[in-house]
Amino acid sequence: MNMQKMMKQAQKMQAKMAKMQEELEEKTLEATAGGGAVKVVVNGKQEVVDLQIDPEVVDPEDVEMLEDLVLAAVNQGMREVQEMVNDEMGKVTGGMNLPGMP
Repeated sequence: MNMQKMMKQAQKMQAKMAKMQEELEEKTLEATAGGGAVKVVVNGKQEVVDLQIDPEVVDPEDVEMLEDLVLAAVNQGMREVQEMVNDEMGKVTGGMNLPGMP
């Protein structure tokens, strides 16, 4: 394989990865905790874009429980979005582990 052909293939892959990253930014997923008492929506850029808390779980006497539910929902959302990003990028890279890529 000549170097020029390799460079063209690398450029094509880079363009596909850039397009995939743009598409992933538009995707969101939802994670919940406490049986749906806390819901978080995370986008493909790993940003929390929505957070909903059922008023019934807001207990001024037990703020720690609410904090735990929020953390659980956010962490679950981040894990799921990272898995989605890895799966989608793996389709573009053919499973190659490229440095600097999610």
